[in-house]
Formats: sequence, C-alpha cells, structure tokens
Amino acid sequence: MADLRDDPAIRSLMERMPEDIQDTFTDEQLMHLKIAIGARQWGNHAVDLRGVIKLFKYRYYYVFLAGRNRRKLTSQEQKVAKFGQAVILSVAVSFVILIILVTLYLAKSALGIDMFSGFSFGLWDWFNSLLN
Repeated sequence: MADLRDDPAIRSLMERMPEDIQDTFTDEQLMHLKIAIGARQWGNHAVDLRGVIKLFKYRYYYVFLAGRNRRKLTSQEQKVAKFGQAVILSVAVSFVILIILVTLYLAKSALGIDMFSGFSFGLWDWFNSLLN
C-alpha cells in the first residue's frame, strides 16, 4: 500500500521521525495511525456546529461541518462536484431571473401599463391585497 505512505497526514507524521523508524511501520500500523490522526482533524472547519437535542428520554447529537475541501478528488467525484455546482448555479440564476421578472411585472402593473387588454396573471391584485 504505497498510496498510504503518500497520504498527507501520514507523510507529515513520518517526516517527524528518523528514517530507520519510518521503515519499521507495516501497512496495517499505518492504517491505524491514519485513523487515529484523522479523528483529530475534524476541528478545522469554517463552519462547525455541534449540539445535542433531548427528545423524551433519549438525547440525539447533531454535527454540521462545512469548509474548503482539501482532499484530492477522484475523477468520478470531480464529475459529481461539477454537476452539483451546475445545478446550484442554474437554480440560483433561475431564482434571480424570476425575482427580476416579478419585480418588472409589478412595476409595469403599478404604472398602469396593460400589455394585453382583459388578461392578467393576478399577481398585481395579490400583491395589492398584501399591502392593504
């Protein structure tokens, strides 16, 4: 498992030991070291929300972590990430366009401009009822 020795956490740990000691670790020992080291690395996130909720006689914990991804992604993970970004961007752009269109429609209606006589989406009436 030469890849395990290339892991940044393992490499950092190994760099702090003499070379003759580094060579004595088996792959199984390195895997356990990686697990032990990995358990300590969860605290470095831009958003780190943890808490406990008590429901009846049970207590449940929640953890919400967010931050910059420092891992190297596989090609499949990169494709999924790009697809996710495209979906989020599409939804955000669609929402902004919708807000702009609704604002323009309300402004048109407030000015009394009637594009098609006898036809209305009813948005102006609904908006007016909210204000009154």
